[in-house]
Amino acid sequence: MSVKDMIKSEIDKLPENLLADVLDYIQFIEMKKEKALLIKACQNLSGPAFETVWNNDEDAVYDNL
Repeated sequence: MSVKDMIKSEIDKLPENLLADVLDYIQFIEMKKEKALLIKACQNLSGPAFETVWNNDEDAVYDNL
């Protein structure tokens, strides 16, 4: 039996009043994953923009600290 099947089996045993909590938790997990992907995408996009700020001759003395 796969994990998905085991989860479905457990959900089938729950009373109706707890199903909303399960749904909330599933949505929380999905949102957490989406947030992590968004943060990574923003980091990748901002890198080139900040490269000229971070990499310049004037601040090169701090590169070895």
